[in-house]
Amino acid sequence: MRHRKKTVKLSRTHSHRNMLIRNMVTALLKHERIETTEQKAKVIRGWVDKIINLAKKGDLSSKRRIFHFLTEKEVAYKIIKEAPQRYSDRSSGFTRIIKIGTRRGDNASMAIIELVDAKIKGEA
Repeated sequence: MRHRKKTVKLSRTHSHRNMLIRNMVTALLKHERIETTEQKAKVIRGWVDKIINLAKKGDLSSKRRIFHFLTEKEVAYKIIKEAPQRYSDRSSGFTRIIKIGTRRGDNASMAIIELVDAKIKGEA
């Protein structure tokens, strides 16, 4: 039975899962929208909320935690600079998950995860 088992394993080892999450959170904050499986999107949603809340807090300890977690310094600088004014009216719920059907190869359920006020190229 899986009572009180919080971690979603994603069929990976602990270290592989952690790097997958870090890379996906970095990619989402960099591109503001990524396409992935529904389960991975649900896993990284909480991590993105934590990183944005740390960026909104803005103290030295929070900045160090952001730099430690994200894999690209430019993305860390971007989120530290933009998050306080961009998300000042929100306390959580910074991402949106849109289900887009199944993947052709293995029938995995796919989703798009994006930041709530994402400015996508080609939109006005």
